Amino acid sequence: MSSHNNESKNMMLAVRPLTLAVALAMASLAHADDAAQSAASTDNAPLQVEKVVVTANKRAQNLQDVPMAITVLNDATLQRNNVRGMDDLPSLSPALTLSYGTQPANFSINMRGIGTFSLGIGVEADVAVVVDDVPYAMQANAFKDLADVARIEVLKGPQSTMLGKSSIAGAVNISTKPIEAGWKGRASTYLSNDGEWRASAAMSGALSDTVRMRLSASKSDFDGVVKNLADGGHLNGQRNSSVNAKIEWSPSDNLQLVLTPRAANFVNNCCVSPFNSMTSGGLYQNIASLPASQLLKGINPGPGNVSVRNDYPAGGKAEDRGTGLKLVYNFDDDSLLAKHTFTSVSSWSHYKMSDFQDGDATDSDVLSATLVNGKPSGFSGGLYQYGKFDVRSKTQEFRLTSPEKTSLRYVAGLFYADNRLGRELTRAPITTYVTDWASTAYNTNYAVFGQANYDLTAQTSVLLGLRYNKEDIGYTFSRYNPPPATSRVLTEYLQGDNSETKATGKVGLEHRLDAATMGYVSYSTGHKGLAYDLTSSFTGAVAKSQPVPGEDARNIEAGLKLSLLDNRMALDLAAFRTTFTGFQQSAGFYDPDGTFRTTLHSIGALRTSGIEADLNWRVSRPLSVNGAFAYTKAVITDFENGPCYSVLNAAGTAAVPGGNCAVNPKFNNTAVQNMSGKTMPNAPKFKLNLGGQYDIVTGRSYDAFVTAAYRWQSATQFNLNQDPMTEQGAFGILNLGAGIKDRGDGFKLSFMVNNVFNKSYAVGLGNNWANGTWSSRAPNPVLAVNTTSWTPARDYQRYFAVRADMAF
Repeated sequence: MSSHNNESKNMMLAVRPLTLAVALAMASLAHADDAAQSAASTDNAPLQVEKVVVTANKRAQNLQDVPMAITVLNDATLQRNNVRGMDDLPSLSPALTLSYGTQPANFSINMRGIGTFSLGIGVEADVAVVVDDVPYAMQANAFKDLADVARIEVLKGPQSTMLGKSSIAGAVNISTKPIEAGWKGRASTYLSNDGEWRASAAMSGALSDTVRMRLSASKSDFDGVVKNLADGGHLNGQRNSSVNAKIEWSPSDNLQLVLTPRAANFVNNCCVSPFNSMTSGGLYQNIASLPASQLLKGINPGPGNVSVRNDYPAGGKAEDRGTGLKLVYNFDDDSLLAKHTFTSVSSWSHYKMSDFQDGDATDSDVLSATLVNGKPSGFSGGLYQYGKFDVRSKTQEFRLTSPEKTSLRYVAGLFYADNRLGRELTRAPITTYVTDWASTAYNTNYAVFGQANYDLTAQTSVLLGLRYNKEDIGYTFSRYNPPPATSRVLTEYLQGDNSETKATGKVGLEHRLDAATMGYVSYSTGHKGLAYDLTSSFTGAVAKSQPVPGEDARNIEAGLKLSLLDNRMALDLAAFRTTFTGFQQSAGFYDPDGTFRTTLHSIGALRTSGIEADLNWRVSRPLSVNGAFAYTKAVITDFENGPCYSVLNAAGTAAVPGGNCAVNPKFNNTAVQNMSGKTMPNAPKFKLNLGGQYDIVTGRSYDAFVTAAYRWQSATQFNLNQDPMTEQGAFGILNLGAGIKDRGDGFKLSFMVNNVFNKSYAVGLGNNWANGTWSSRAPNPVLAVNTTSWTPARDYQRYFAVRADMAF
């Protein structure tokens, strides 16, 4: 059967549980309280979808008037789906996926199948995260609770013209909640049967005629879904606490200043991947006294295994401190810049994280049995890794915005950012596993940008945008004599500096066929800067080939913005094709001793293309539905020296390169594979989600509601090397909920069941053949061990939750 037929079959399988869920929901709605219909008949207010305002182009606009593909997650959608952090967004925006690494700093956000996976501080992300006009200097800072958020805009495709840094594939634009007109307090609590809890509270209002404020605080805790048999605890969870403030001063009708200080602490005890298969009979590091059956006692490496044995912390512990200052001045009607707005956005932030990893993934005393140069090591315990990140950032933006209701509308501005990043890493205490190094990186950006719309006619407008960016970058890399040395001695010092200037732009045409239909076509370019591969693999030889060239993108997009059914439905459609050259991507590999390392590749070219749809439908007064669909084909078009995956040799004694890998003299006689036509990692072709809420009028002081959310995605490959063992099949997840709410907005009580059909799935898969960790060699009986591992999703199994929201 062809892959196309397989995909069609998978889609049909996905529709069946969805059809069942919809049928059950419709049956229950048919017997809902008749008061719902009587109430609807007496309500003369127009039945329409809510107007959605976005700031994707640095000005407030109706979503249906913006000629670009955007998925908007408003406050109601975020609450209905109990969104806590970035991990929850791919369920609501099919263009998004997340890739997880060995610690939080190398997580990556992927847009339309494109995202940079890298362990180094010298490589920027492909997807920018912007909060209240301020971009994060390092994407890792985004993997915490999304505290006090009002709206999330998922901007698809290159955004370099308006957002510049780290937005070559797209951006996640986050707006926090505004200050309310009168004093009001809100609180929310959440509890699940598998140990997750959350609590948040906010208070806002006026302190005087000119000063208003908002103060919010939140805390959450989830131990995780992985069981650690070493101490009886759990892993792959998260703990967060944050405080956010918004202080607004309006000394005159023309001027407004908003100060937004924030502080957050968060711990991700994450990134542990339990074995879901393992060849029996393996020995740790070929040591006869350390069989896997003993070291992994109690662990059954099979499908669904979520148990590990770690005696050293995992993940990272981070802090984020910062503030923003926004000044908005509206020019008087009789001034030269009448009705224009001047905006200044200043920011300062400091993000730091300490990260940890268990180097041997056991809780046994493996070092007592380890030989070094044929003699007992003299050490006890196990291998471990620790390090830290330190990121300091300052940004400044000035922009001038023209009036909205004129034939020429524009935004013009200046941008400056200074980002200083530090990374230290130590692996200890003995064997070839050890290392000790520290690096710094900086990037300083200067940019001038502008974008304008001009109405050629009452129905047709042309769009032009341009950004000119200059970036200065540099690094230092210090390598020290590694453990077990007790005194730190510098053994290698490397440094480099570089700079680059680049122009990016956008041109588009939009035409309004009628009051309810707008079509557009646009062409845009994107760029991401030079990169340094500042990881454990960095050496003087590698430095000679640095920096890795920057990325370039060219995107063409066409779309329709439709307001249908007397404005009861908003349907946005888009088709796109984006080509990337010089794409920066790290690929992981294992040393013979089992140590995981990465190396940065510059992929010649790749392409992502597809179609997308976003739906917001007010079916009736009680029933609202929202959904999205994406077909994405993200493939490599030019990469001759791609990484290889391993397979077992014919003799069954060792691993050899698999697939179409072959030794190539063009690349130093190393085994490589030509990856032209291969899929990008973590880029499923099909993704869809559908959700909604039905309100039931009870005729009492409170009403009831029912919610449902379904998502499905086709098969996905998790590894750039195309290992067949790291491909996950298609799956679908259904969540259901119900509750009651006070008509006066005083309280809401919600009950949820997540992953109703108990469908198990992973957010990462690993496969390893015959490395030095478990495979045995002479003088022991030779055995090539295969291990596969998986990272279970937060909702890999069914769980229940209750949530209470209060206003006072």
